[in-house]
Amino acid sequence: MPVLVEDRGGIVALLLVSLFFHGTWPALVTLLERRGRLPQHTYLDYSITNLLAAIIMALTLGQAGESTNGTPKFFSQVAQDNWPSVLFAMAGGIALGLANLLLQYAFAFLGLSVTTVIFTCLVAVTGTTMNYFLDGRINRAAILFPGVGCFLIAALLGSVVHASNVKDDKDKLSMSGIQSCPKGTNNCFAVMMVHHPEELENGHGRALSTISQAEVGTAEFVIQVEERRSIKVFGSDKLLGIGLVLLSTVCASICSVASNLATNDQWHTLMNGVPHLVVYTAFFYFSMSCFALGVCLNVLFLYRPMAGVPASSIGAYVRDWNGRHWALLSGLLCGFGNGFQFMGGQAAGYAAADSVQALPLVCTFWGVVLFGEYRRSSMKTYILLVGMLSMFVAAVVLLIASAGHRKT
Repeated sequence: MPVLVEDRGGIVALLLVSLFFHGTWPALVTLLERRGRLPQHTYLDYSITNLLAAIIMALTLGQAGESTNGTPKFFSQVAQDNWPSVLFAMAGGIALGLANLLLQYAFAFLGLSVTTVIFTCLVAVTGTTMNYFLDGRINRAAILFPGVGCFLIAALLGSVVHASNVKDDKDKLSMSGIQSCPKGTNNCFAVMMVHHPEELENGHGRALSTISQAEVGTAEFVIQVEERRSIKVFGSDKLLGIGLVLLSTVCASICSVASNLATNDQWHTLMNGVPHLVVYTAFFYFSMSCFALGVCLNVLFLYRPMAGVPASSIGAYVRDWNGRHWALLSGLLCGFGNGFQFMGGQAAGYAAADSVQALPLVCTFWGVVLFGEYRRSSMKTYILLVGMLSMFVAAVVLLIASAGHRKT
């Protein structure tokens, strides 16, 4: 029988590892964007290893043991007439593919920490509530919904943290003598850009080591980040970033519900006697559709880019090895993170598995360590940040504690 995790300790371990993976892959994507790598190149690499993670899980955990009538092995289930559930899984993959693609651009416009706070809180509220009712209320509501409330409070605190941090950055720039944008441009640093479009098109953005390093948290540091990144955001309308996050939230919520329907068939779309999709089979179809969408859209974006990103080509993508290992690693982390969330949700309820939406705990850590976010900020910003992270810790504890046991 395929490997299934049912004990509480195993479920908690899966969800915590998934939380770490989900909080780390956006940091790697953001790191590459800030080093000047085109997002189309990064996402194509990401899509390859994201699918690879699903294939590895299907061929190992999904093929372990012997098939039974209720839980067939991966290859046995592929041959069965279970297309309604397969279509739900593929719909979930398409929704997640769109969500992740939108997030990649939102990270640039709003920053890693703020984007993940808004995104995860809204997904947790909508997805957790819908999955609670889809799963027949197997999670303990008295514990689950206070956890959802913690997500809401964290979202409110996150918006205040962002406003406070933006004010801090403006104060730093003002103290450095940069108080207004040059006439005729909405980009305060347009005159300081050092990248030539043809360099980015050919995948030859400057390496991080070739750029003089200003002290983290200073105005000079903020300027240097803008100089080398591939998506120029200074002077841009922040509403664009918020709009991208909201669209991504809708897609991710659809993904969560579709994945639940794929593995548990609450709407009774399967014929009598056809077993539900085992989590590894559902995850395989889910990842296949996510891969197809990601590749098609990003090949299109190579030639018709968005958000002011330079155009590129298939040849330039193939030649661009600058940071490719990090892009491939991000896909693996996201893939295994999704797979472990599937496994935890199937065992304990998808509402409890939404505890991984507290990924800003991890993203904020990487944001501080890798990107200098919140360095040299005001005491007000630090107090608000601690309050926001505390709410996320409480949300994780409560959602995991609400875990039930799915009847098979």
